[in-house]
Amino acid sequence: MKIQNKTIIITGSSDGIGKAIALRLGKEKANIALVARNEKKLREVEKEALKLGANKIQTYTCDIRNEESIKNTVNLIKSDFGEIDVLINNAGVWQKLMQADEISTEITQAVLETNLHGTINMTQMVLPHLRSNSDETAIINISSKSGTTAQAGQAVYTASKYGVRGFTEVLHEDLKGSSIRVAGIYQAGTNTEMFSKTNENFPVEKFTDPNDLADVVRYMLSLPEKIWLHDVRVEY
Repeated sequence: MKIQNKTIIITGSSDGIGKAIALRLGKEKANIALVARNEKKLREVEKEALKLGANKIQTYTCDIRNEESIKNTVNLIKSDFGEIDVLINNAGVWQKLMQADEISTEITQAVLETNLHGTINMTQMVLPHLRSNSDETAIINISSKSGTTAQAGQAVYTASKYGVRGFTEVLHEDLKGSSIRVAGIYQAGTNTEMFSKTNENFPVEKFTDPNDLADVVRYMLSLPEKIWLHDVRVEY
């Protein structure tokens, strides 16, 4: 796929992995729709991406836990850009390490609604636009190593990421033979602020650099038409 001038939606793009992906694809002169809840941070990413060469960029304040918010956002993106070529489902939240019976209903709902339901709902809203696009298109779901490997203390987070993996695998099967490519990325710990938001103290400096992960996404999208990586594992 030629990334230049492609319209790419990136959820959770106000910081962390999503921001790194936006800036990397900006260098490729893509059209980027930045989606997240924090408008101030989105504006900062917008400015940086434009400086790096993004062809066109727009910000959209959206809570992907809310179906109506997703619907309105996708409709705006379609209106603003005309075509949608790539959806990168990246938005996600971390669940502080604890035993299953210690996790509150509030945390359970927040994690599942963001990580799993948000990914599913956003994909459902964008998919018809990808189907109507005559060019090669793609859906990349940024999941986690927790979507492939059981790890202690992550009952709900892991459930959400295993769900994303299952959704991605079925989507890949459903869309075989179409112009829509589907992939899941399952990365180990990444050096972002996601963990600190729950006061988790991990040695994040040893984790994967989000800029390196963004390079992986760029590489995947730039592959020739007859080559695709649908299951990518990233370790540090």
